[in-house]
This record gives sequence, C-alpha cells and structure tokens, in this order.
Amino acid sequence: MHTTLIEPAELAVRVSEPDWAVVDCRFDLSRPQWGAGAYAAEHIPHAVYAHLDRDLSGAATSESGRHPLPALADFAATMSRLGIDQRVQVVSYDQGNGALAARLWWLLRWAGHLRVAVLNGGLAAWQQSGLPLSSATDTRTPRRFVPGTSLAETVGTREVEEWVADGVLARGGETLIDARAADRFAGQNETIDPVAGHIPGAVSHPFARNLDGQGRFLHPGELRERWLATLGQQAPAQSIHMCGSGVTACHNLLALQVAGLPGARLYGGSWSEWIRDRTRPVAR
Repeated sequence: MHTTLIEPAELAVRVSEPDWAVVDCRFDLSRPQWGAGAYAAEHIPHAVYAHLDRDLSGAATSESGRHPLPALADFAATMSRLGIDQRVQVVSYDQGNGALAARLWWLLRWAGHLRVAVLNGGLAAWQQSGLPLSSATDTRTPRRFVPGTSLAETVGTREVEEWVADGVLARGGETLIDARAADRFAGQNETIDPVAGHIPGAVSHPFARNLDGQGRFLHPGELRERWLATLGQQAPAQSIHMCGSGVTACHNLLALQVAGLPGARLYGGSWSEWIRDRTRPVAR
C-alpha cells in the first residue's frame, strides 16, 4: 500500500493492473480547459482524468472560496465513475510539483480512503525516466466507492473568525499556515484574488519549500526539519493549513505526512472564502 508518495519506476510496473488507478490532475487556473487538452494529447498509460473545477471541487457560490470541497456524495459518485473503490490503489499526478495531485490525495483521505499516493515529480519525472506516454482515451470500469471513516479534518471560516477575534492565533493556541507564495501572503503581488494580504495571525510556509529544484519532494528528514521550524512549539494537530482556495494547502498537508508529522487540518475555504466578506480583517 502506498499512502504518501510513489516513484515513477514503482508505478510503471503496476500501471496496467485493474486494482491500480492512475488519475491525471493537470490544471491551469488561467486556462481551465488546458488540463483536459493536455491529457488528450498525452498521458501516463491507462490514466483517467479528473478536472479540478468539476471533479475535485463543489460549485462555487457567493459565500464560498474558488474551490469549495465537494459534497461527499458527489465526490463518491466521481470516484465510482473513475473505477475506484476501497480495493484500489490510487496514484494521482500533475505537471510536476504535486500541487494539484495533492488535492485528490487529500480528498480521498477525507473520504476514508488510505490507498492513495502522489507521483513524486509528476509527469515531468515520468518523462525524465524515459517511460512511455499514451494518447488513448482511457476509461475504467465503474466501481462503487463507499466513503469510510475520514482520515482528514477540516475547519470552517466561522472557527477561523472566532480565533482571529479572540486572539487565539496571536497567542499561539492554534497555528494558521498559508501555502501561498510569500509575496502573495505579504499582499505585494496578488494576481488571482481581488483582495491582497493574509489572515491576521497566519504564518507563511509556501508549498514550494517542500520541493527540490526538480519539483520533487524533499527527503523526509529535511521536510521534518523545515516543518518543525515553522511549527515551533506547536504540535502538527494544532496547525490549520490554507492557501488561495484550499488546493495547494493539501501539498503542505502531504509534506507533513511524509515528514512523519500527521494530524494537521485543512481550512478548505481559504483566502478566497475569507475575503468574500469585506468586513473580515486583512493583514499585509
């Protein structure tokens, strides 16, 4: 069973097995249809495609963030359509750094499915290993995905509002960790959301800090050292992770799991939900 990361060579020998499902999660925020087109052009053999907006998120509303969590029943239906049930080992991948693939990893754990891993280095690492690609429209026989006991916890905007108002974050009662790039966190270079800055009391740990120069996850020991520096005296379970819309925050949650620091929670609405109400405070 693979529950965090898998290497291209390990996947290559299992990719055609019926109880292994490879899911292509490539996506570009500025070009929402790019990922599906890239999949159609070439992908890992036998992989199926999951679209971030349609398959890995619920419908955005006037009060939600850009990528709200899907309803559990809807997510289960999507996994069933992709031929995934409790027996299946799932491997997700994206362009390279795992920022999108980690969303499916987290969602499956949230739905009680432990057999899920991210391809370390993504499609780029697969190609660098000289492994084949396919342009076939691959499908899997549908199965029945039944959600189990959740392996991942979430917090909502109301809880975060209370922590900010009560000074819980400032006192270190909880640690809110933002996975966005440091300049976006600082409010200096916001190119996606209409308001720049961060939630007062949050700290910055860009997801890129989990990676080496090739877009692969750092060794567990180095990840642990970096994360302990960010957590300080806090236990991982006292940390809540956010980003722009609850997607790249999952990369930090995966990195913590790889580092042997489990128990952290996701703020799924993240920055794009926080700023829906302009009366909520913003720090820069």
